[in-house]
Amino acid sequence: MGPPDDLIVFVRSVLPDPPARVLEVGAGGGELATRLASIGYDVVAIDPKPGPAHVLPVPLHELDEPADAFDAAVAVLSLHHVEPLPESLANLARMLRPGGRLAIDEFDVTAFDARAARWLIAQWAAAGRDGHHEEPDAMVEAHRAHLHPVSRIARELAAHFAVGLPVRSAYLYRWDLDPSLRTTEERLIADGRLPATGARLVAHTM
Repeated sequence: MGPPDDLIVFVRSVLPDPPARVLEVGAGGGELATRLASIGYDVVAIDPKPGPAHVLPVPLHELDEPADAFDAAVAVLSLHHVEPLPESLANLARMLRPGGRLAIDEFDVTAFDARAARWLIAQWAAAGRDGHHEEPDAMVEAHRAHLHPVSRIARELAAHFAVGLPVRSAYLYRWDLDPSLRTTEERLIADGRLPATGARLVAHTM
């Protein structure tokens, strides 16, 4: 499954026009990089875990590109995993040209609570997925113990970037669920019955 259409719209709204040179941080299987390349962007995709040939197996803090090498960067569900975070973001800022934009799509673990975990586990069960028997409170605690919250990501970015306010949104439907659940999740968020666990930010080098 490729990247969601709304994610492509968000990323395109941040990036300069092709053929800008773009760095994708935490590219995973490289689906977004492939999509951006098909539009005409010159994409360098990295991920610390080995993957497809067009994704370089290198962590962000070790990427050795010249200063001002990229016009823009994209980080989709990756910065909450990045270690070491301060050194990685400093290297990212170094590689972006002055005024270069960074599009960030994130899961905010601070917003992830027992209500969200309970709903997520129930949807997995309804879809017939086995192996998800963790208690909601334990699931929340485990994720909060090892993921960076959006507040910390924004704070570390602010040392090198001008950072916009996060725009909150639904995210749980993207967690190995049917995308059609997006509408249900958004309704529950609007009713105050679920937290908005997604967040999108835009930053630019100063």
